[in-house]
Amino acid sequence: METKPIDGKAFAAGLRARIADEVAALKRDHGLTPGLAVVLVGEDPASQVYVRNKAAQTAEAGMASFEHKLPVDTAEADLLALVARLNADPAVHGILVQLPLPAHMDATKVIAALDPAKDVDGFHVVNAGRLAVGLDALVPCTPLGCVMLLKHHLGKLAGLNAVVVGRSNIVGKPAAQLLLREDCTVTIAHSRTRDLPGVCRQADILIAAVGRPEMVRGDWIKPGATVIDVGINRIPKDDGKTRLVGDVAYQEAQGIAGLITPVPGGVGPMTIACLLQNTLTAARRQAGV
Repeated sequence: METKPIDGKAFAAGLRARIADEVAALKRDHGLTPGLAVVLVGEDPASQVYVRNKAAQTAEAGMASFEHKLPVDTAEADLLALVARLNADPAVHGILVQLPLPAHMDATKVIAALDPAKDVDGFHVVNAGRLAVGLDALVPCTPLGCVMLLKHHLGKLAGLNAVVVGRSNIVGKPAAQLLLREDCTVTIAHSRTRDLPGVCRQADILIAAVGRPEMVRGDWIKPGATVIDVGINRIPKDDGKTRLVGDVAYQEAQGIAGLITPVPGGVGPMTIACLLQNTLTAARRQAGV
């Protein structure tokens, strides 16, 4: 069996182009420019790169980009005050506070302080609750991107068995909720699941989101299954450098999976594209468009 890679980079580029067209129409017809504020506390190198990419792609889509870079020793009260100002700013339709935060800050408290209507990461309990009960919500970007890729390649997902390995609030749980909306039969599995390989072998759709390099082996995969690998893990090479791998043993999956997202180039590019999609959605809702 030939395993076909899912090109998330190409799909994300197309999505960003469509978003840019919709932003242009929103400006032309309603005089509305969606605005995204990104808050970065400290100097985590990975976060800095991610924030730069977000700012660049926000501008390319024709949106307003507002960056707030705070020193690592910023008081939690000062961060909460900034969030309050952004909540009240009519030019800002989406707010993203880059995680992880420094150890002296309570991320749960900061996320709770966001206006749920501007929570474009989809982490606020109001958005999580609305997603769980089937109401319109701003949905976490990575699982939203996963389901977009699945629907693009598989069409209707109704009736398929989906196994999500990982139960985080950021990926695992919202991915399961989104798949339920598509009428999949969904199992959430994790490190303590009994016979995890056997559970995975039942999956028509297997989403790996555990953060463990190549944990999901080739013989865990049902022949012909679609595998979405959310993991981004950096592991050492023999020459002292590092390389990126996913949560799935990609080479072992070749010839078994029907479709699979590579790492890099699979799910990763979808995350920022879906952040822009959420910002556009938030702007429309706030303006009643």
